[in-house]
Amino acid sequence: MDKHKRISNITVVGGGSAGWMAAAALATYLGKDTSIRLVESEEIGIVGVGEASVPHIRQFNGQMLGIDEAEFVKRTQGTVKLGIEFKDWSRIGDSYIHGFGAIGRSLGPLPFHQFWLKLFLSGRAVPIGAYSPQTIMAPRGRFAPGDRNAPPNSPLADIAYAYHFDAGLYARFLRELAEQRGVQRIEGKIVGVNQRAADGFIESVTLENGQTVDGELFIDCSGFRGLLIEQTLKTGYVDWSHWLPCDRAMAVPCESVDRITPYTSSTARAAGWQWRIPLQHRTGNGYVYSSRYISDDEAAATLLANLDGKALADPRALRFTTGMRKKFWNRNVVALGLASGFLEPLESTSIYLAQSGITRLLALFPQSDFDPLLSERFNSESAFEYERVRDFLILHYHATERNDTPFWDYCRTMSVPDTLRDAMAMFRADGRYFRNGEDFFALPSWVQVMLGQRIIPQSYHPIVDNMPEGKLLDYVDGMRATLEHAVASMPTHDEWIARYWKAAP
Repeated sequence: MDKHKRISNITVVGGGSAGWMAAAALATYLGKDTSIRLVESEEIGIVGVGEASVPHIRQFNGQMLGIDEAEFVKRTQGTVKLGIEFKDWSRIGDSYIHGFGAIGRSLGPLPFHQFWLKLFLSGRAVPIGAYSPQTIMAPRGRFAPGDRNAPPNSPLADIAYAYHFDAGLYARFLRELAEQRGVQRIEGKIVGVNQRAADGFIESVTLENGQTVDGELFIDCSGFRGLLIEQTLKTGYVDWSHWLPCDRAMAVPCESVDRITPYTSSTARAAGWQWRIPLQHRTGNGYVYSSRYISDDEAAATLLANLDGKALADPRALRFTTGMRKKFWNRNVVALGLASGFLEPLESTSIYLAQSGITRLLALFPQSDFDPLLSERFNSESAFEYERVRDFLILHYHATERNDTPFWDYCRTMSVPDTLRDAMAMFRADGRYFRNGEDFFALPSWVQVMLGQRIIPQSYHPIVDNMPEGKLLDYVDGMRATLEHAVASMPTHDEWIARYWKAAP
């Protein structure tokens, strides 16, 4: 590498989880020869509601940043997340859990659910949730990490889990880590952005106090407004609100309950859905809804009427347009977090998408000449990821039998992307789903949500018929019995937190 072309000056615009995740990772991997500064204003604040995550955060925290798991959970008032419980989505009264990790154990070229499907369609197997550790553990409030003594192909060998945590505390925790690794924080509100005349690259930002902060590479973590990527560079936005019609949210914390559940709850409401995220010190709640079908006052009233405990603040309103930037990397600006786009938190992907963008940036990190091939690859990979997550979210809304409100009737009858339409048709035929390249959601996720939303296959893979009936029954029933026995011996989630991860008062 030509040392004269090395980027040595990076400015992160905006704090919050995305900003401090980026700053900490860049400082960790670029070394002390690179100046990294983060500009944020206490006056502006961050979106920061209680966050739910996906298991990939364990890799980012532990392997990438070297964060001790127990310290992270304690410092962020965290709890365990084994999956998401969906209530009233396909029909009022329905409930299922989209759990992390594998379903059963694959056999040869076929996934476990194909063998289960033959028995289920003939009334000889119980619903799919009985064959995954997480979907058994979650409603029973049990938790233990993977059993290191289990066979490598056992579903108990590596229990996939994520966390619920306070996003504000996470940003503060990462800030300390980043500053220890050389990141300089600059307090101030940006009032001007200065571009090079020749090519429109960002040269510097000007703060309210007159200070100028320059940079060779800028990371835009300024939230929905996209101060650099959109307000300055006019990158453009792809609007997906015709497929994901929710455009607002009300968020409010409430008092914590005695039993902390190791899963997120998502309950369908008349014009959207309500989240419940249990932390150690409080419970985060929110109502994501479409303003076409319900007023802000009605949404706030619905949210407050469905809390576990006393509200700890007034509901806070958020407005958004679901979609993504036309470019995530434009000139010398890379957008992360809400500045890059917004996919509602139905499957807790916001932190992951920021993490994925950071990892992709490190892999494609440029020199000062900014080879366009790098940004083109970054943009195509990012767009693919957003589109696949988009399809998975649309699945929840569209695969419903509900027509009891105008909102759900719209979702049930709307057209969907061809990619999703084809995936649903293939699964409905005989339970097959093929992962599309680097699709974030793996086969077990699609299987659980398809079945949970009442897309029941008409048949199963023909190879299953080659297994003798007795062996098939032993294989499926044996998996259920093994998991039941293992989960019964696990400690409760509350016991695990109290023993290992209890936050300081």
